[in-house]
Amino acid sequence: MRIIGCDYHPGFQQIAFVDTETGELQERRLEHPEEAEKFYRELGVQGVKARVGMEASGHARWFERLLAELQFELWIGDAAEIRSRRVRKQKTDRQDAQLILRLMLKDDFPQIWVPDWENRDLRQLLWHRHRMVQARTRIMNQLQAVALNQGLRCKKKLWREAGREQLEAFRLGPWASRRRRDLLELLDRLSPTIAELTQTIDQEAEKCPAARRLRTHPGVGSLTALAFVLIIGRAERFQCGKQIASYLGLVPSEESSGDRRRMGHISKQGNTLLRFLLVEAAQVTVRSLPEWRSKYFHLAMRRGRKIAKVAMARKLAIQLYWMMRKEWDYEQVNRFGPHAGQPENRRGVQ
Repeated sequence: MRIIGCDYHPGFQQIAFVDTETGELQERRLEHPEEAEKFYRELGVQGVKARVGMEASGHARWFERLLAELQFELWIGDAAEIRSRRVRKQKTDRQDAQLILRLMLKDDFPQIWVPDWENRDLRQLLWHRHRMVQARTRIMNQLQAVALNQGLRCKKKLWREAGREQLEAFRLGPWASRRRRDLLELLDRLSPTIAELTQTIDQEAEKCPAARRLRTHPGVGSLTALAFVLIIGRAERFQCGKQIASYLGLVPSEESSGDRRRMGHISKQGNTLLRFLLVEAAQVTVRSLPEWRSKYFHLAMRRGRKIAKVAMARKLAIQLYWMMRKEWDYEQVNRFGPHAGQPENRRGVQ
């Protein structure tokens, strides 16, 4: 069997590999994609079993598909954990590959959970809709600026039939007219695309039992529920709600030493899309539930609205986690509480 430590780059990869039968250690630099594909396919033709370890990074989907096709085992490790195990102050591609190989041989490789291909593909649907909505928002903001420059201030009414007629009726210069026409054409193209993507997301959420349960929570729609299920994956990976909040980057960064304790802004180390959706959904939940609204305004008066919004997003993420882990809908979790049935629970059944 070949154990391969791979320092992956978009244009090439530096590998250090050892044959477990002979103990022979070799190093190579493989250019992408031709040279690397040739090397691994030759191993497959020879009937050699291989285990490849690499840091988590982007732009490696083709490489993962290649190894899956050849039935080679792929370990993807936490890049920060691997970096923390580096002893030398010199850093080169060769040393990085040797470090990964050494961790794999010592059975100390910090392997992380990797979603399957179907999960990744559905994530692309969510990201595609999110980027389309962002593009549409930028276009709408530019058209609002055009209207404001002509003295028309009607906010959302600008997108109704009467508002659009007023916008198109303005007498502008040649290039300003061209800009207005192009922006309106782009807006007309994006809106049907976004509506189609939204409908597809609703259909995918309907197929997923976990997403259907999460949608019963006030303020949580198909987009947020499906994104939560796809990005969290298996709820059993986490032991408590604090780990969920940390995973999503909704906990404050900390730099403490001795008696000095310093808390900073939230870490933002998790998935940016899900964190954005949770903040948006939490604001809808605040408007829907009186107890959430009371908690939000209490925090807003003490710490400000921005911090209050993030705090409510963290609360929502933890509640969705327990709904997902217990396989309960909102009514069940609201009645029994997330810790019902545990011996140390003081609250018991409500």
